[in-house]
Amino acid sequence: MINKRVENMAAALEGLESGATIMVSGFQGVGMPNALLDALLSTDVSNLTLIANGIGKPGTRVCQMIQEGRVRKVICSAARSKDPSPKGFSARLAAGEIELELVSQGTFAERMRAAGAGFPGYYSPVSVGTTLADGKEIRAFDGRDYVLEKALKADFALLRADTADRWGNLRFTGTQSNFGPVMCCAGTTTVVEVETFLGDSMIPAQDVHTPGIFVQRVIETEDMR
Repeated sequence: MINKRVENMAAALEGLESGATIMVSGFQGVGMPNALLDALLSTDVSNLTLIANGIGKPGTRVCQMIQEGRVRKVICSAARSKDPSPKGFSARLAAGEIELELVSQGTFAERMRAAGAGFPGYYSPVSVGTTLADGKEIRAFDGRDYVLEKALKADFALLRADTADRWGNLRFTGTQSNFGPVMCCAGTTTVVEVETFLGDSMIPAQDVHTPGIFVQRVIETEDMR
């Protein structure tokens, strides 16, 4: 019998070690897996590559990870940070203590979708002629230039969804839907915190946003805002 529910955070994050690449869902602090991030922050895991839409405002768990020096590289669409701390993202970036890979938002989502589909990359017309294309392969198709964008995948994808069942099928709501579905498919180990766990009841097929085949672990938590 398949049951992807785990009983505690230790089991949810088992195997997540220093040096890992992690994806974190949500948008500017909303729809984020805050319970999972709190559990991660209680460990000594560091030297992480963080894939997230943005840095977020001060007080978010992502900002805390950066302040504590746990992140060596950020791959994101929104690198603007309002954190004035001398250990915040902007200060660490200026000091060369953290690496940044800036990706336009559509490309960010599509690179993860490519990883989930098993593609090593794809050619995109976005960023041609800009600094975002520096060092990347450019090819012409039908008289138009395209940039090779490599698939974006992670060792762990940490997400929040509204509802899950024992098979790992997921239903997202609100901001959880922005990057949750593509991140689910792009993580080697996908861990999802949910407020509602249906147990032996299955989410109706027409309401499933991501099928359980892409999910390895589910943990039931409160809404940790």
